[in-house]
Amino acid sequence: MLVEVALALPLFNTFSYRADDQYANAIVPGTRVVVPFRNRKEVGVCVGFVEEIDTARRYKSIIEAPDAEPAIDAAMLELCRWMAAYYVVPLGVVLRGVLPALMTGAAVPTPQQKVRRIAVITNELSSLMHRDRIFARAPQQRALYELIESLGGRSPVEHLLEQLSFSPSVLKGLVARNLVTVREEIVQRDPFAARPQISTRRHAPTADQQQAISALAAGAPGEVFLLHGITGSGKTLVYIELLERVVRDRGQTAIVLVPEIALTPQTVDRFRLVFGDDVAVLHSALSDGERYDAWLALRRGEKRIAVGARSAIFAPLRNVGAIIVDEEHEGSYKQAESPRYHAREVAIVRARNEGAVVVLGSATPSLESWTNATSGKYKRLSLPERVGGGSLPKIDVVNMRRLPARDSQAPPDPFTLVVSDPLERELVDCLARGEQSILLLNRRGYASFVQCSQCGDVSTCPNCTISLTYHRTPERLVCHYCLHKEEPTPRCKRCGGDTLRRRGLGTQQVERLLSERFPSARIARMDVDTTTGKWAHADILDRVGRGEVDILLGTQMIAKGLDFPNVTLVGVIDADVGINLPDFRSSERCFQLLSQVAGRAGRGPKGGRVLIQTRVPGHHAVVCAVAHDYSGFVEQELGGRGEPAYPPYTRLANVIFSGLHENETQKLASTTSDRLRRAVAKYGSDISVVGPAPCPIERVKTRWRWHLLLKSTNPALLTRACRFLVERLEVPKNRSQLRVALDRDPVSLL
Repeated sequence: MLVEVALALPLFNTFSYRADDQYANAIVPGTRVVVPFRNRKEVGVCVGFVEEIDTARRYKSIIEAPDAEPAIDAAMLELCRWMAAYYVVPLGVVLRGVLPALMTGAAVPTPQQKVRRIAVITNELSSLMHRDRIFARAPQQRALYELIESLGGRSPVEHLLEQLSFSPSVLKGLVARNLVTVREEIVQRDPFAARPQISTRRHAPTADQQQAISALAAGAPGEVFLLHGITGSGKTLVYIELLERVVRDRGQTAIVLVPEIALTPQTVDRFRLVFGDDVAVLHSALSDGERYDAWLALRRGEKRIAVGARSAIFAPLRNVGAIIVDEEHEGSYKQAESPRYHAREVAIVRARNEGAVVVLGSATPSLESWTNATSGKYKRLSLPERVGGGSLPKIDVVNMRRLPARDSQAPPDPFTLVVSDPLERELVDCLARGEQSILLLNRRGYASFVQCSQCGDVSTCPNCTISLTYHRTPERLVCHYCLHKEEPTPRCKRCGGDTLRRRGLGTQQVERLLSERFPSARIARMDVDTTTGKWAHADILDRVGRGEVDILLGTQMIAKGLDFPNVTLVGVIDADVGINLPDFRSSERCFQLLSQVAGRAGRGPKGGRVLIQTRVPGHHAVVCAVAHDYSGFVEQELGGRGEPAYPPYTRLANVIFSGLHENETQKLASTTSDRLRRAVAKYGSDISVVGPAPCPIERVKTRWRWHLLLKSTNPALLTRACRFLVERLEVPKNRSQLRVALDRDPVSLL
């Protein structure tokens, strides 16, 4: 018997292997197999059988079939075939992506219990003067102490030493002074088992919620609903009530997708409160063993609800009755590496194949989903009011271009250059009332770049065409694209000048300014630097929920899904970050971010207020966010997407060329675009080629980047053009290491 095997290789063909008698009855489509390939072993998946045998050919035999039952069932295999065809990716690459990492090994994994070392602060230093005295001759110890403090008072030692580049001697110094203790803890196999159960009162659905629940429960198999609910309108309750009917009443299973790992703990807590141990968690922050255990529990039917980020859409559930995509507008649902799928679109196809209802929930739906709902392709449901009779918070704009003139004789106060007088007054009042605040700045680090005052030179990354961001704790210059790190220099590398200025703003700097202005305030910073540790997201948010944080400062990860009734003030430090990026979605992302973060305020009986600091108060994204006017934003934004056409008026495929040498990369992009134009001319005027041109960020990780766009209103034609590109393109093999990447339905063109 010959078996057709898909391997996780950049090759679009499958391979034929002979199944000896011992495996003949054990192998069916979806079974993992270990096969020889070019003098090594590869793990592949059986995708069918070969009917016609070439008697002149010598076939290699399968080495092993390690699973007692197929790793991928028929429905999932069908979904993978669709993904391979639509995103123009080898089937084996798709199949590898849907399985846990341990399942791509050559044997059934048996993960062992894991122990890790944790650094915990044991002696709190609340006074700044006390710290100055203790750390007078140990600045690195102070930096490490304050970093652990910002991480919630505890952090894995591995994270501190390897990812944050602190030396072991600095940590040993803190331990010797009894400021920090290092202890061991066992990594739990069920990552959420140890979390305390929340106990919140279950609200009765409002009339609007009940109408939405009834419509969803009566939805036809494969039907797609857009649940447009303002922030605080109770979308989560609608999800839970729907799953009550699907999982408990009908005995089916369900998938709930959330866009951020930061949202997972709160979401899991809410679903576990109702469904208990029926809930399994799947997301990238879990260890390989934890993901494998959750995957197995779902496949065996021990757990019937999968909650997680993007990859949870591949949960091995059978008889799926509902798939929920919360915050469906979020770009994080798009996979950045091959296969570059969008979890929202995959969810819709999986639901159609398996007869499930799809719920796309958002307060600020993507323009594509809104257009589909308007045209009748999706059914729109609305939650126009906040639960409990609450109202949306009042939003005021602070025009940072027209701040009152200050005394020119006095040196400027750095704090007032960052936090306006109105926002400072609101923070003071909020602290005095014992209420909590959230401050958003969507830029991490301490300063955006370092510039020489004499020659104007800016410290840039040697690998990317991007400036290095200055980080203060630990002190270093970092590229946020390739993660290149270097020590700051006292003199300019170009002219030798000794006056280097830090320009721009980052969350580290705002945290320091807030600490100096409000020394008694309990401040937590939440960004990529403080949440690299596995449970850092949950630790910070749990502290906020317990009332142990007065001001939560962070990047976009704090802008969505969080529900803290005592948060009465939200301040946006700089609303202009990203608003003018060279990307057709920049205004949409700005509006969504401002609307979402504003929705964190006033979710309790105390009400709330929002202040947005901006230098472009007349921009339609800002104006509509202030007015809570989603429909007005859509009307204006769609007006700018028609000519030249961009989604939702057309479909896109972004073709990215990269190489080590700029000229050769540009040449490949030009020759490919010419060949594509000649090819697509045969298809008629429904498809066009735009470009090529340098990518907005021309060089990343030492590789020069050019791109071109394929545009069409006909998805089938776009697929044909993409397949022509992938199958006919010949990339020269030379010292430039040229590569071509295809991104269909891109969420960003940067």
